[in-house]
Amino acid sequence: MSQSPLTMTSGEVAAAVVNARRVRAFSRSGRGGKAALWILPIAVFFVLIGLWYLIALYYDKAQQLSFLVPYPHQVVAVVFFPNSAIVPSFSSQLLNGLLNSTEVALTGLAIAIVIGVVWAVLMSQAKWVERSLYPYAVILQCVPILALVPLIGSLFGFDFPSRVIVTVMISLFPLVANTLFGLQSVDRAQRELFRLQGAGRWTTLTKLQVPAAMPSIFIGLRTAAGLSVIGAIVGDQFFQRGTPGLGVLIQVATSRLNGAGAYAAIITASLLGVAVFLLFGWLGRLAVGKWYDFS
Repeated sequence: MSQSPLTMTSGEVAAAVVNARRVRAFSRSGRGGKAALWILPIAVFFVLIGLWYLIALYYDKAQQLSFLVPYPHQVVAVVFFPNSAIVPSFSSQLLNGLLNSTEVALTGLAIAIVIGVVWAVLMSQAKWVERSLYPYAVILQCVPILALVPLIGSLFGFDFPSRVIVTVMISLFPLVANTLFGLQSVDRAQRELFRLQGAGRWTTLTKLQVPAAMPSIFIGLRTAAGLSVIGAIVGDQFFQRGTPGLGVLIQVATSRLNGAGAYAAIITASLLGVAVFLLFGWLGRLAVGKWYDFS
């Protein structure tokens, strides 16, 4: 049985504290924590692959619809073995589509970052500005993008600019909402301290509000990064002229009953979104990781 701290000597208390710190350090950064960090996701991955094989086997043998759910090794062959007899050549088109969709997603995300941060900064300066502008951010979030696709195409054409506009519209709101929340969540006592010291709006914004809002800003960036990839794929599927991206490849492969190619394009688009999400997570840890648990 463990002793009560009231009955322990000072040496026993110190030893207990040291042991507790060792256990905590091992669980956070030791081999046990690192093993759990990697083993569990890998185990889930193999379980999902097994379920995929079972579903593919059902559609292949029972339903005779193997193109709907191809086997995982067929999808891998599309990406890494384009000259295989199992599947038609697809990897060169997949690479070009990935590059084009990445360009659209990153361009739209960069524009959304500038517009979203400026929009949120303006609303944080006065309540009447927030009441005037925030409803339009909500309306932009609620507008059905697909209903605007014909109008956007008629105004801006059906190539790169229209794809970028769709990406900006889809990824903008999380940046506005999270940045505004961070700017407004500064402690009231700190605001009063800056005011007593005679700090102006610009000094308060740059020295107090923006540093305090950095965690929220990066959370908005991570969310918007994933949505930017979705916007690039959606725009690509509806603006099919010009340089094709992953969205066009998904539609072409589906229309040709090339299930392996369609799944390869879908998985590639998902991995692109994950990569952009992890990139901004890494940047967030670099920026605020020393004083905020940005996980």
